[in-house]
Amino acid sequence: MKLVKSLSSAITAVALVGSFASAQAAGYTREQVRAELAEAVRNGDILAESESGLTLRELYPHRYPARLPTTRKTREQVRTELVEATRSGDILADGERHITLRELFPHRYPAREVSEGKSREQVRAELDEAVRTGDMLANGEQGLTLRELYPQRYPARTSSAANVPVQRLSSSGTSQLN
Repeated sequence: MKLVKSLSSAITAVALVGSFASAQAAGYTREQVRAELAEAVRNGDILAESESGLTLRELYPHRYPARLPTTRKTREQVRTELVEATRSGDILADGERHITLRELFPHRYPAREVSEGKSREQVRAELDEAVRTGDMLANGEQGLTLRELYPQRYPARTSSAANVPVQRLSSSGTSQLN
């Protein structure tokens, strides 16, 4: 148990030192950083010493003052929104399924306008461009593009790169320049 506490204290200390270093880089004074830290402690915005990743406010809400909403609506605005949601069917049908009345009874509500999407050719052209330039997400959990993982495989970005013809196989198997 002592090991866990000392380890969490060490991690907290490293995080604070890192935040002080980044604060200095951002131009904050030591007093400003201390004031922000004191405010975070007072509001419960400090991570709890557990593996949950929750803040003290989230773990112990009764210990901290309630936060006021940043934007307040008037009663009239709320009533107007309720009338509009009722008219369009955007109100939950019941609490069990989390489905709106529009989804449950689509024939009772007017159809929503659907904006026209891209054509198949436009989508294929965008895909070809993304494959050629490496702007495709790579497999894995990193969230990096192929260009970011393998920069040597893709040409450097230039303003004229969009005008380079792309060679693609047609459905008959012959090579075409686009």
